[in-house]
Amino acid sequence: MLNKKVEKALNDQIKVEAESSHAYLAMASWAEINGFPGASTFLYAHSDEERMHMLKLIKFVNDRGGKAIIPSVNQPDKDFKNLQNIFNLLLSHEHAVTAAINNVVDVCLKEKDYTTHNFMQWYVSEQIEEETLAHHIIDQLNLIGNDKGALYFFDRDIATLKGGPQAATAGK
Repeated sequence: MLNKKVEKALNDQIKVEAESSHAYLAMASWAEINGFPGASTFLYAHSDEERMHMLKLIKFVNDRGGKAIIPSVNQPDKDFKNLQNIFNLLLSHEHAVTAAINNVVDVCLKEKDYTTHNFMQWYVSEQIEEETLAHHIIDQLNLIGNDKGALYFFDRDIATLKGGPQAATAGK
């Protein structure tokens, strides 16, 4: 049976993942209607990936004898200045997700739930990748500056980064 404190922490994380998915979905929609098809492809896939993270948590909670709670989510931002703004927000959001995951890990250790702790290590590793990817994208956008030609190539190429269409179907 799943420890109640751990179950609550996991349900809190389910909400974090759901809100991440919605935030990236809103970013994808903005990118799509503002002429950035590559960024929208990347962000739609990133939204799907976050939803899969949520589903993995739901399944784990239910399989361990807990009760996963499907959360309502807050309305995400829908207006963005530019791609730089979107990816800076994405990085900030990933930092918050990392903190939330670390909280779940902390609860697991305090409650001596080593099974869930082991399960959560996948999320810890995933967050390292997520933050590294966001930093990489921001570095590229900083190099581009206001060069519209370079932005065109960036938008074309971002669809193939991890989080793009290939990642959305990987591991299924």
